[in-house]
Order: sequence, then C-alpha cells, then structure tokens
Amino acid sequence: MGLRYSCLVVDHDDTSVSSTRDIHYPAHVEALAALRPGRDAIGFEGWMRKNFEPGLLGYLQGELGLSQAELEENYAVWRRHTGARAAAFFPGFLGLLAEFRERGGVVAVASHSESPMIIRDYLAAGERGPAGEIFLPDAVFGWSDDPELRKPAPFPVLATMERYRITREKVLVLDDLKPGADMAAAAGVACAAAGWGHDIPEIRDAMRASCLAYFATVAEFRDFLLG
Repeated sequence: MGLRYSCLVVDHDDTSVSSTRDIHYPAHVEALAALRPGRDAIGFEGWMRKNFEPGLLGYLQGELGLSQAELEENYAVWRRHTGARAAAFFPGFLGLLAEFRERGGVVAVASHSESPMIIRDYLAAGERGPAGEIFLPDAVFGWSDDPELRKPAPFPVLATMERYRITREKVLVLDDLKPGADMAAAAGVACAAAGWGHDIPEIRDAMRASCLAYFATVAEFRDFLLG
C-alpha cells in the first residue's frame, strides 16, 4: 500500500521530543530570575500559551521588554541548558519516522531549535535503520536569524518540496503549535496537530480548528500516517 503522504515535515520540540517541560521552561525560569529579579515566572502552561501566541520573541521582547543585550543573556542561559542534555524522543515516534522512511517517505525537520542541537538529539537517541545506520532526517531547518528562513515562513516546506520534487498534496506538516500550522498554510500544504506533548485547552482548540486532524497520541498519528 502506498503512503498517504510522501513527505513529512515535523516540528522538534514537544512534537518529536519532550523538551519544553524538562529543558526550555527551566531555562526560562533561571533567565527570568537573573533578568527580572522579583518577577515571578509564569507556570508551565502559561509558558506554553506564550509560545503559542504571540510566540517566544513576541513574549520576550513585547511583554518582558528584554533589550538586545538581555536577549543575548537569555540565549546564553538557554544554550547552557540545551547543551547540557539531549532531549528524549516520545516513545514510538522515532520508530514511526524510521518506518515512514523505509517505505519511501522523506522526513524534514522545521524547528525553532538550533540545527546542531536537533541533530544531536537524533544521534543520542541512536535509532538505527535496516543497514545499521543511525536515523537522521533528510533535511533540518533549525533556527535562523532571518525570519524568511524559519517558520512560520514557508521556506522549510518549499525548499524540501523543491529538493525532493514533491508536490503540495503529498506533504504533511506535523506540529504542536501555531507557527507550524501557519507555515503549512503559507506553503499551501496540510498540517496535522501533535497533542501528546501537552494538553492545554486553548491550544488544542486552536490547532483543531486550523489543522486537518488532531492526534492525542503518537499511536493515533501512526495509524493515520502508515495504517
């Protein structure tokens, strides 16, 4: 049986790996204590809501009013946390990607994490293909200072389509937050919502409204993609 989609463009944080709760949010709490002493950090769910809307930079610059120098200090704290440990993949997700690849699919990553850290996570996980090679995505589009090269801009999707000569109807974006859904809409491709990393009602409802389907578990998504 042929694949429903021949290209999967996946988000990394909280779609592929469990990273915000374990790595990114603790980094934010530490950075905020240094940059805005006396200001309490919002809780984890509040942090996820800010990542959803207005987005991380919108929150840091618009609501917290971080200067460029403070953004650089915030980045240093975040980079120390992300560099200290690899993020763990959700159970079953790497196997899903490996099976999709074995059946002829192309796997790309579009994320706001840095590309070296994304590749580090895949290498640390050590999922191996039929020939014993460690599974790595076919393409990785991590954070770029140029907003035209990172989601929600369509560049990661369009560049993958061009590189592998894939038409729009055969591409599926998988993301847990709004920037991925916006990227898919801008590129004219379908988007599915990953709901296994968090379950916040406002985010869940918004993703249900903007995506072709919402999947609460990796197993549900696997059945849709490969079943």
